[in-house]
Amino acid sequence: MSKNAISNSVIRRLPRYYRFLGELEENGYVRISSRELSEKMGFTASQIRQDFNCFGEFGQQGYGYNVSELRRQIGLILGLDRKTPIILMGAGNLGKAIATHIDFNNRGFELIGAFDINSDIIGRQIGKIIVMHISELEYFCKKNKPTAAILCIPQEAAEKETDRLISCGIRAFWNFTHYDLRIKYSDVVVENVHLGDSLTTLSYSLNSLEQEEKQNEDS
Repeated sequence: MSKNAISNSVIRRLPRYYRFLGELEENGYVRISSRELSEKMGFTASQIRQDFNCFGEFGQQGYGYNVSELRRQIGLILGLDRKTPIILMGAGNLGKAIATHIDFNNRGFELIGAFDINSDIIGRQIGKIIVMHISELEYFCKKNKPTAAILCIPQEAAEKETDRLISCGIRAFWNFTHYDLRIKYSDVVVENVHLGDSLTTLSYSLNSLEQEEKQNEDS
């Protein structure tokens, strides 16, 4: 099946499969069936088989899946064997937390640079890198050739800096701003992360659960 024909919902389940298979591997599992996976993950066995079949035949009839090999194959599909150079734009509280706590090397990336305009931050070390002034961006990109960027900058600066980054060869964005890059840049890869939206979704789910519980009490 063409990668373009694979649904976004299938792709978004792959990291969960990868993480869960890693936990199974750590607990000594050698093989597992789609039925066993479904019981542990909350997906149907049919859905699991369909998801994996989008990328090839990984299991054997009557044997199931080899946990280590399946995880390795999913890692290759996700591109985790790569070390794509990525830079951080905005080294404030959020950017610092990302640079410090995200394990980039096991997620297909290598964080090689961080930039800010705040003189109190420039020159400080976050994680394993030193924060540079934004004026150094073009020279750094020409020399080190990053192809991805993390945006932790104010929304009002996002469009200008995105133009700048694209001219420097950036093709993929992990976007923590509220600026929708896809409106202007249809040919780049964007993963939007809206923490406020996620919390609002949690609020909706909690509200729905409480309403359902109240209805059950009243019935």
